[in-house]
Order: sequence, then structure tokens, then C-alpha cells
Amino acid sequence: MREMRRESPYPLVALDVAQQLIMARVAPLGVELVATLAADGRVLAETLSAPAPSPEVAKAAMDGYALRTDDGLAERRVVAALRPGSAPGLPLEPGTAVRIMTGAPMPAGADAMLPVEQTTEQDGVLRIVRHLQPGEYVHTIGQDVAQGAVVLTQGHGLGAPEVGLLATLGFAQTPVYRRPRVAVLATGDEVCEPGTLRPLGAVYDANRYALLAAVREAGCTVVDLGIARDTYAEQRAAMLQGLAQADVLITSGGVSMGTHDLIKPLLAELGTIHFGRIACKPGQPTTFATIGDQLAFGLPGYPVSSLVAFELCVRPALRALQGDTHPWRPQARVTLTMPIRPSSDRPEYQRVSIQHEDGRLLAYTTGNQGSSRLLSLVGANGLLHVPPAATPYPIGHSLMALLIGPIFS
Repeated sequence: MREMRRESPYPLVALDVAQQLIMARVAPLGVELVATLAADGRVLAETLSAPAPSPEVAKAAMDGYALRTDDGLAERRVVAALRPGSAPGLPLEPGTAVRIMTGAPMPAGADAMLPVEQTTEQDGVLRIVRHLQPGEYVHTIGQDVAQGAVVLTQGHGLGAPEVGLLATLGFAQTPVYRRPRVAVLATGDEVCEPGTLRPLGAVYDANRYALLAAVREAGCTVVDLGIARDTYAEQRAAMLQGLAQADVLITSGGVSMGTHDLIKPLLAELGTIHFGRIACKPGQPTTFATIGDQLAFGLPGYPVSSLVAFELCVRPALRALQGDTHPWRPQARVTLTMPIRPSSDRPEYQRVSIQHEDGRLLAYTTGNQGSSRLLSLVGANGLLHVPPAATPYPIGHSLMALLIGPIFS
């Protein structure tokens, strides 16, 4: 058993400094090819250009008739019909027309088309009532994308429109940054697996469950290390197991100054600790280390502290590892609907529900802000940045908030 220390050997580091120390040691991981069908949620690793124009041939924009505009208002003889995917067929001679469906290629000689609603056809003879201009209702070659045009740049996040665009241009595979593998370990003799018999005084393992979900939401692959008891040998073995399988190691608990708080000594033994405390509430004992090229985060044992520290320090690093050029959550200025009591000595991130009302973003408290009360995060879509002050911030005052979820009216 370690002797309990009265004062931490690690100085308090400002949050922005801590974030800089982390991000200075983060670079995108390797590149891999994935099926475009499964590329959503990934980050593009190369700038891509269109290998061909889109469309590659002129196509009908609607169902109707392909025409020659130089025939004027004269009647046309309908000589053929074209469907999407068919060949353009024979050139269109003067005085003739072709029935054509949306997306079918325009026949040679036709320079416009007219929707079926604007025509009359009887016994194979087409009549129109207005003059056409060349190009009407025609998707021209390269109208959507010119050949060689840059369509997506390196670092672009891929969603449904991007996947559709890649498929349109014929990319069956897409180069993306590799997803980080993240190992998550819970520590503590008092921690029990949900669903098992819980001894009096023990707690179910909320931290590991929540962190595994947060890691998946950040786009990473998880490695579940389970629970390690408060022995040096067991925690060390579990941490080494995680480091053997993952790019990033996250632990929860064991980072304070108790006799069984072993994470900081283990991280110091295995690698280099870059900070061991941050000037922030909650999450003060958050620890960051590197072990070779791998990142290791020791997060606090209280569930709210653990998740808030994850949002502030870990999630941006995980997003940057997979090539995200904008890894930070967005921020917005919000108006208080209740007085907020600040800490006197360090910034605090209080959990709030932010709603859009009457052209303003209004922040509502989620109740008791205790670090053990996960209900304060349930339904929260913002972390309110509360600077230290001697007196409460009044109703109507505005503060910045980190947006961790969608905002509704």
C-alpha cells in the first residue's frame, strides 16, 4: 500500500494549455481503402478529383420528347423511344422527334427537349405550341461535375451526400484515415459489473459503459478491458494488455491521491506524464501521458467528471487521430435563465439544456451539478463554461457553452 500524500506533485495546468499539450502529440493515423458503401462517418485521406464529367453524355431532364430547335413550330414525326441506360440511337433527322425518359441520353442532332405536358401527340405526330431554345430541359455534359474538378478535399468528413457523390463518380473504394483503436479500463475494488450481485457499498461500473459509448460515438473502435482491482500488478497487466491492442488507452478512477490510486505511478513508469491535473471543475485529476507513440488518459472516478474530461480533452484527440480537421465541438453564446454560482478559483463546466427561443439561445440547468450525478448529463446538450468569480452570474447574463448535442426550439 502506498503512503497517502498530502500534496500532489503535479501542478495545476490551465485547460487550454492541457489541450495544447495533447494536440501537439496527435497526428492522423494511417490510410486505408474502404468500400464506399461503408465510408460514411470516416474522414477522407486524399483529395479526390472527378475521373470523368458528370453527366458523361447529354441527358433528358424530364419525360418528354427530344427535338431539334431549328424545326421551329413544325409538326414532328415520332420515330423512336429512348429509356435511361439505352444507347442514343440514330441521329435525329429534321422533322422528327424521339420520345425520351428522364435520364436517357439525348440522340445526336437533338439540342433540346420538351416535357410531355407541353406537347400533343396523335397517330405518331407531335405538335408543340412554343419555340424552344437550345439546351432547354437538357443536362449537358459536365453540368454537375466537370472532368478533373476537385470534388472532395483531404480531411473532409464523409456523410450521405459525399458517399452518393463518390458513387456517382464511380469510386467503389475510398481512401480514409484509419479509425483509432481505443482501450477502456475501469479500476477499483468497489466497482462491479452491472447485472452481477453488488456487495453493500459497491458501485456498478457506469464509467466504463459510458466511456465505451462515448468512444464509439467519436468514431473509434473500442477494446473493452473490463475492471481491474486496486493492485499494482493487476492494473499494470491490464494497461499493458490495452496498449498491445490499441492506439489510445483510457482509464477511469485511481488518479487522485489515495493509497490505492495507482494510475499516475503506472503511467509514469510506462511512459511520460505531460500533465497530472487540470485547473477545471469537474475533472481536476485528469492525467495525460504518452507511452511511445500511444496516448494514455487517466480520467477521474466520478462518472460526470470522467465524461466531462472526455469531452474536453479526449474526444478532440480521437477526432484528430482519424484525420478530422475540425475536431473541436462547436461553441455558442447562451443566455442564462437561472443564476449560476461559479467556483472561486477555477473555471467550471456546468451541464445545461440549450433551447432556441425568440431568436436567442437560452440555457436551462439540468439540476444538481454533483460529479456523481449522471442525471445532470442526461438530456444536456451543452457544457456551460463558467469562469471563476466571487458572485453569481445573474439571469440574463450570457456565457459561452460547448455544444455536445443538437439544439431544438
